[in-house]
Amino acid sequence: MTALEIAVTSAQGARTAYRCGADRVELCAALEVGGLTPSAGLLDTTLAGLEALTSEPGRPWQGVHVLIRPRPGDFVYDADDLATAAAEVRAACRAGAQGVVVGALTAGGAIDPAALRLLAGTARQSAPQVAVTFHRAFDQTASLPHALAELLDLGLVDRVLTSGGRATAGQAADVLASLAGRSAGRIEIMAGGGVRLDDIPALTAAGVDAVHLSAKRRVAGAGARVALGAGDDDPGAYFVTDAGQVSKAAAALGAAGRPGG
Repeated sequence: MTALEIAVTSAQGARTAYRCGADRVELCAALEVGGLTPSAGLLDTTLAGLEALTSEPGRPWQGVHVLIRPRPGDFVYDADDLATAAAEVRAACRAGAQGVVVGALTAGGAIDPAALRLLAGTARQSAPQVAVTFHRAFDQTASLPHALAELLDLGLVDRVLTSGGRATAGQAADVLASLAGRSAGRIEIMAGGGVRLDDIPALTAAGVDAVHLSAKRRVAGAGARVALGAGDDDPGAYFVTDAGQVSKAAAALGAAGRPGG
């Protein structure tokens, strides 16, 4: 059965995702710039809030997977960026995260093997059972088939999150099907990037192992008068995880039949 991963930015969002049928969550901050590493406080609060819920018997749960991205922008990292990312990996694993989501590229648009060995190695040294996902830096590579072959050869990650190199995963069902065929189960292929509910049937038909979406809705601000960034008509607005969208995504993936789904 195709898994459902929800990108969340709050402890409440993680609980909503769990209650509505998600298999796991990716915890991050600043989705408006593609996501950044969440704070230690947010991770602690999220894990604590899920502890009682996820102890119920018979409900499969793959846990909280933490995005590790030390800054916005590209994925070509210098020594300071990598030292920061490694420290964030270590902290997330020691806090109890079930997975980390990492990625780094060379200036030529290839997987950076040294950086990936550092980050995945740090994760496995800190928590041997932790899952490692390669994030959408994959979509910035010069060749997706070559990048997948590199990841397969390195043997350091459990899954890759990709939109198939397109603006949205829904536009790339054919590419995702090809990647899933090339992987042949050795690395999970997770479709993500602008996924809409009506994209899910085509993505599952493509043979991906998981579907990833944010399932968010905008909440109007309360009392903010001065914009803190450019181009926003409501400076106090923010996004929350929408229970209805998660439930519909779970149902579309057959999650309604799972215990607790």
